[in-house]
Amino acid sequence: MAEIRRGRLANIGRLGVKELRSLAADRILLIVIVWAFTVGLYVAATGMSRELHNAPVAVVDEDGSQLSAQIVDALYPPYFRVPQLIDASRMDEGLDRGEYSFAIVIPAHFQRDLVAGRQPVVQLNIDATIMSQSFIGSGYIQSIIAGEVINFVGHGADVSAVSPVKLLPRVRFNPNLNGMWFGGMMEVINNITMLSIILVGAAFIREREHGTLEHLLVMPLSAFEIMAAKVWANGLVVLLAASVGLLVVVHRLLEVPIAGSVPLFLLAAALYLFSTASIGIFLGTLARSMPQFGLLIILVIIPLQLLSGGVTPQESMPVLVQQVMTVAPTPHFIKLAQGVLYRGAGFEAVWPQFLAIGVIGAVFFAAAQHRFRKSVTQG
Repeated sequence: MAEIRRGRLANIGRLGVKELRSLAADRILLIVIVWAFTVGLYVAATGMSRELHNAPVAVVDEDGSQLSAQIVDALYPPYFRVPQLIDASRMDEGLDRGEYSFAIVIPAHFQRDLVAGRQPVVQLNIDATIMSQSFIGSGYIQSIIAGEVINFVGHGADVSAVSPVKLLPRVRFNPNLNGMWFGGMMEVINNITMLSIILVGAAFIREREHGTLEHLLVMPLSAFEIMAAKVWANGLVVLLAASVGLLVVVHRLLEVPIAGSVPLFLLAAALYLFSTASIGIFLGTLARSMPQFGLLIILVIIPLQLLSGGVTPQESMPVLVQQVMTVAPTPHFIKLAQGVLYRGAGFEAVWPQFLAIGVIGAVFFAAAQHRFRKSVTQG
């Protein structure tokens, strides 16, 4: 029994080395891997800003008071462009043309009514076609106006118009609310998911189209050994590239702090690569050709990335979608990665995710192994 196990391990090792040599000979694929975890990672993390940046804003100042001028001056870059002072007649036309994302109307006698203890209304018009910017920007503008009013009230006006409660927020894990911190980490995870599935699945289909799999199957090799070799070889390449992307690009270049244990995250990433590589082989057994595999990739990777909690919280999704996504490894890995890298969680806090990822990977590996010979004979 021990000799059989050693023989299997030796076969898996040799086949894996063959996979690495095949990958090393494909320069285009190597360039894609290097790009994804270096330049592509940096561009994706910095290019898609999740904060308000240079939003165009117009102000209809019908009051012309000191307070209204202070409000206009408080809308400054980099969150907003320099506000444009316009007439009320131009506001709707400017919003229709997309010249402004926000238009603020400060009514006449605004400062006088505030001093008199009345509660004047400031109108905020929002172009909601840009959802994220409109939501964040409206909150910024409300905070700015409230802050200027409070500062003005503190200099002699009626303080009864101001709320007696002071909210003191404490932001943890990302104190500057910098979306680049979140985007960099999520891009690493997205690239791990995409490349592991594509590399393993494409390697399987390429060998089947070239007739190499049939040659391997007539040798004293099992489907398990062939699949395991593809998983460890391609998974190792992706894991090394992801390590460089995390430690060099995200941590060094983007200056994103890593709160937890990097070895623990890499261990989880290795287990996650086993799951996604198994999915790649399973898709390879379903597809008859590389074009079909490409179509399956679109159907699988996009939902994995969009519905896994890396783009929007899963709690905001329908219950049915949340239940369906529990059978995918990506939501569990994202939760684990956020816990380890952002909050400094240890193994005792993330072991349920470790278990879920391992079980899901084992199920897909077993399903792919079951279809392995059948897919070869049908090819």
